[in-house]
Amino acid sequence: MRSIWNGAIGFGLVNIPIKVYSATESRSLDLDMLDKKDLRNIRYKRVNEKTGKEVALENIVKGYKVEDKYVVLEDEDFEAASPEKSKIITISQFVKEADIDTVFFDTPYFLEPQKNGEAAYNLLLKALLKTKMGGIGSFVMHEREILGLIRPYDNKVLMLNRMRYPEELRDYGELDIPTRKAAPKTAEIKLAESLIKSLAKPFDPKDFKDTYNAKLLKIIKQKTKGKKIKVVPIKDEEVKTSDLMAMLKASLEKGDKNAG
Repeated sequence: MRSIWNGAIGFGLVNIPIKVYSATESRSLDLDMLDKKDLRNIRYKRVNEKTGKEVALENIVKGYKVEDKYVVLEDEDFEAASPEKSKIITISQFVKEADIDTVFFDTPYFLEPQKNGEAAYNLLLKALLKTKMGGIGSFVMHEREILGLIRPYDNKVLMLNRMRYPEELRDYGELDIPTRKAAPKTAEIKLAESLIKSLAKPFDPKDFKDTYNAKLLKIIKQKTKGKKIKVVPIKDEEVKTSDLMAMLKASLEKGDKNAG
């Protein structure tokens, strides 16, 4: 793996030199965009909107529009905005991970200690495991301030979970949320509870697999052999409130048969 950020964790007066690595990778099929006429690859170019000519990457700068003019920003400007955060992830507080709503969690990263940082790294790891807490801090990466939770993962490594800021979450006030008029009946709630309990079990990530890619790859292999793919249409059936009791009962019966 190749690190995407080098710096340190600020833990009180202790600095832990670390490297940051992406903890996830995309497993989707690598599909190319092609011209339907001759199946040639589609290429995207960076062009000047006025001249239509392609612009070399080294000649591209970033700017912020103020009224009708652009202010061009250099690499030094981004670093000057917060020089300490471009080098250090300062832990500002410790929290129970369970106290953070999962909606705030985003991309996970692995943290690796650099030379001479192993002892302090293990100290923080063991202390977080003992207290069952995580440390919240922020740093600058790719010209953005990143908020993150540093926590143990698999009891062996420190992980940084990138977090969303509250202002990044949309307001759901405009949604048409069911009112009291759509309140479920007591009998319906009890059946729904029974259905939930019948499907409840400890979470094991190994139980879940991406089957879509496998099926899509199967279709690709069939097409290479000249086979025609038949699509089975799925009917969208409207569910009426009056059907809820019957559907809940049928779901429970189906679950009992599968369990048997």
